Amino acid sequence: MSDNQNSNQESGVGKCFFRKSAENFKNIPMHPIAYWASDAVFSNFGFKKMREVADAKQGMATSDNGRFLRFWHEVSLDQLCLDCKNSTESERRPEKWYAYNKGGEFRRWFGNNEYVVNWKNNGIELKEFVEEINKLRPGGRLKNQEYYFLENITYSSLSSGLFSARYNPPGFLFDTKGSCIFPVSASKHGLLSMLNSNVAQVFLNILCPTLDYSSIGINAIPINLPDVKYLAKILVELAKGDWDSNEMSWDFTSFPLLHSDHRQSTLKASYQKLRTYWREMTLEMQCLEEENNSIFIEAYGLQDELKPDVPLNEITLTCNPHYRYGGDKSEEELEALLLADTMRELVSYAVGCMFGRYSLNKPGLILANQGDTLDDYLKQVPQPTFPADDDNVIPLLDGEWFPDDVTARFRQFLRVAFGKEHYSENLAFIEQTLNVKGKRDYTLRDFFLSEFYTDHVKRYKKRPIYWLFSSPKGTFNALIYLHRYRQDTASVVLRYLREFRQKLAARLEHVQQMAINPATSQSDKTKANKEADKLIKQLRELGDYEDDVLYPLATEQKPLDLDDGVKVNYLKLGPALKKIAGLDAKGED
Repeated sequence: MSDNQNSNQESGVGKCFFRKSAENFKNIPMHPIAYWASDAVFSNFGFKKMREVADAKQGMATSDNGRFLRFWHEVSLDQLCLDCKNSTESERRPEKWYAYNKGGEFRRWFGNNEYVVNWKNNGIELKEFVEEINKLRPGGRLKNQEYYFLENITYSSLSSGLFSARYNPPGFLFDTKGSCIFPVSASKHGLLSMLNSNVAQVFLNILCPTLDYSSIGINAIPINLPDVKYLAKILVELAKGDWDSNEMSWDFTSFPLLHSDHRQSTLKASYQKLRTYWREMTLEMQCLEEENNSIFIEAYGLQDELKPDVPLNEITLTCNPHYRYGGDKSEEELEALLLADTMRELVSYAVGCMFGRYSLNKPGLILANQGDTLDDYLKQVPQPTFPADDDNVIPLLDGEWFPDDVTARFRQFLRVAFGKEHYSENLAFIEQTLNVKGKRDYTLRDFFLSEFYTDHVKRYKKRPIYWLFSSPKGTFNALIYLHRYRQDTASVVLRYLREFRQKLAARLEHVQQMAINPATSQSDKTKANKEADKLIKQLRELGDYEDDVLYPLATEQKPLDLDDGVKVNYLKLGPALKKIAGLDAKGED
């Protein structure tokens, strides 16, 4: 507690009494009773307010997010517009989906760019829909349209903790939950730095006591901006680099472990070098944020109130395990989690390369439009070192029943991406790090069978782009890539299923012959009979799956439209696909 605060208190038995003049509260917009604030804090409300140097605005409420919003990865790349300059340009652009800011998790400087909104022809469909809604429930739902597409500073209006602001380049529309600040006479870098300082949090604790960071409270922040342009630029650059290193960013190019700056002779050594880089980047950001705090603490005369320190769990980089996982975990636990997740991300990237979404030979997205084919892939990557799957069906089974089985293909990817010389060592490293529960005899195939799809659904926030055809008990599984889906895709999956049934039937005949062969030992006969019983049940399961589910679906030749989104399209294929809990819930968006 500062001396300043002590001078405004009287002590009682087990209590503290704050003595404040009512005149102090009159200086604060909306007159909140911030009895705990010191005179030094109160004195800053004499500065200009945010509303005098910038416009803090709420955006649109679509009234039906399930219809008008998508995650960017759900739709075709050629239908994405991420750089529209103004409404006039949006009237003539052919794309349907435009960059949309919707708030999101606690993250500073840059990121949370995940959503797109249907704004084709300057939002004609959405405007007509809202007009009809307004007839029944009047109210402004497409607010502040003159600010659409402008460069801004965005923030999450609802939070359970600290405030965080991020830079948005031109091209975004924005939500009521992803409200934005548009500098008028103040520097965008200065405002961004101020809002991400602990000084801003002091004022917001007074102006927004419920942690609803409304535009009214934001507009009332006192503004006194020193020159911090150089700091803000570096911090935004660091945060953007971190955001774009993940495949959930639309600016993702390739997996960090494959960058030449981090490549070493083994995968383990490569990770260690990458981890060193991440640690240095995190510490650099911590140092810069503390410098930023110091500058604003001095500018607002709060040296006796605040320290510039920023704990590691507030350094909002995905590569920082203290922020990413939080809690009271030990350093050892945090490192194990980060390593395991990095290997999961490597597997995810490899599967993307299998389907042609990515390529080891070209950065960025390759196949990401509806109905893309292998020919489209070869036009961009004529001589791939690791080719994309030819028919968009990759079996995921308990053994190598097919040459393009996902586990076999990952092993091929590992050899190509990291070399043959240390292949065995690299594979062992991946299997060891993915085995977070310490299971015995755990293999890469175990990960694919039991964890990969769950991880993919979670990574893509219940809007997966790789879909899993799966029989009721999981005897047959095959992955497809949504963007390469065609009306005959279910027929291709059906061919795999029938071939697999034939192979299981041949195996059944073999073990049954073993069981009756006089030369077979009793223990081997017992094993053969046990396997035969299992195979009979599996064949019955696959027969029912084919007859009742997959064959009717293949016959129907069902079309999909990426614009409808994963939630609608996934359910169209019904029980042929692995069920995703909650996907059919209403009002989830």
